Amino acid sequence: MIIANLHKPVFIILLALCITPFIGAGSALVMGALFAITLGNPFAELSQKASKWMLKLAVVGLGFAVDFNQVIEVGRSSLVLTIVSITAIIGLGEILTQVFKLNRNTGVLISFGTAICGGSAIAAMAPVIKAKDHEVAVALGIVFLLNGVGLLLFPAIGHYFELTQEQFGLWAALAIHDTSSVVGASATYGAVALSIATTVKLTRAMWIIPYTTLAGVFMRSDEKASIPLFIVGFLLAALINTYVPTLSSYWELINIAAKQILVMTLFLIGSGLSLSVLKQAGIKPFLMAVILWIVVSSIILLLIIDGFI
Repeated sequence: MIIANLHKPVFIILLALCITPFIGAGSALVMGALFAITLGNPFAELSQKASKWMLKLAVVGLGFAVDFNQVIEVGRSSLVLTIVSITAIIGLGEILTQVFKLNRNTGVLISFGTAICGGSAIAAMAPVIKAKDHEVAVALGIVFLLNGVGLLLFPAIGHYFELTQEQFGLWAALAIHDTSSVVGASATYGAVALSIATTVKLTRAMWIIPYTTLAGVFMRSDEKASIPLFIVGFLLAALINTYVPTLSSYWELINIAAKQILVMTLFLIGSGLSLSVLKQAGIKPFLMAVILWIVVSSIILLLIIDGFI
């Protein structure tokens, strides 16, 4: 009875702690997940809605620390790599879908989420391929779990291989599914890693449109995907930061606030984890997603270490 009475206040206190500099991105995610699994999230629906908007707000705020010219350069220099890697990941995903005899839509959503940007890519592709609610839920649940693993595991692997911040930022952006976990993992690695990872990831996310359009042609679908507006906001923030340097002190404050909003967001994302999500994912889709992710992240890491990308 006492625990039940303290359930909501404790959740609010933990969320409030994430505003302070004492709680890091990784700690916030773990804290939220542990709370949800052991006690359950008392504000599950509200947390889900809030985390989506807060993540978008945080990403836009992080744009105030990015040079717009860098975004253009990254997009230009990584054009071939982006097209080849996204296409290869989707192709490998198709093969694994056949090997595990998965539902076609579930396989496509997992592959697309792995190739581009996790939940955003899945949400964009779902209406185009006419995916059912349970297919979307399974794909999102699996990607969510792997995001948490990536957020915690990638920095440790990066330090083990003595990756530079530039190398880690590139690896995180190319190999971790969701923007939130890319930003969270790179933020713990360093400021340079954060800047590179955010820029590369959001530049990559712009490819949602051409690939969903292509999928629509093959599927003969009338549905059209729209580019996530937070990407446009990030680009505008980078543009303002670059060409209005006289107000740089204000842009720095916005960026600091964005980082703390991100920590709070990761707590809310973690609090969305539940045993029902784990059960709903199922073993075959989960194995398919894990194998795809391990192959992709390992190959990209080797290419980065050897200096090929």
